Amino acid sequence: MGGPITLIAIYLTIWWTVLFVVLPLGVVSRADAGLPNDGSDPGAPVDPKLKKKFITTTWVSAIVFAILWLVIHFRLIDLSRLPHG
Repeated sequence: MGGPITLIAIYLTIWWTVLFVVLPLGVVSRADAGLPNDGSDPGAPVDPKLKKKFITTTWVSAIVFAILWLVIHFRLIDLSRLPHG
């Protein structure tokens, strides 16, 4: 599948993609919580829970990466049939 730098780059790409999926989950905005507008954006989250979301992103990314690695390693999908230019 490639060298260690390639594997790290693939994992980081998966990690960032998963992060953008996980970030909006469970968000309660200031407006939804009924908090007064003190000059902050009403759409700003009250408690973003970033540590929990980073941990969730890390383990979900590890699972997605492992599945991708297994599919490529055991040639469950023939990549040579994909068009390339």
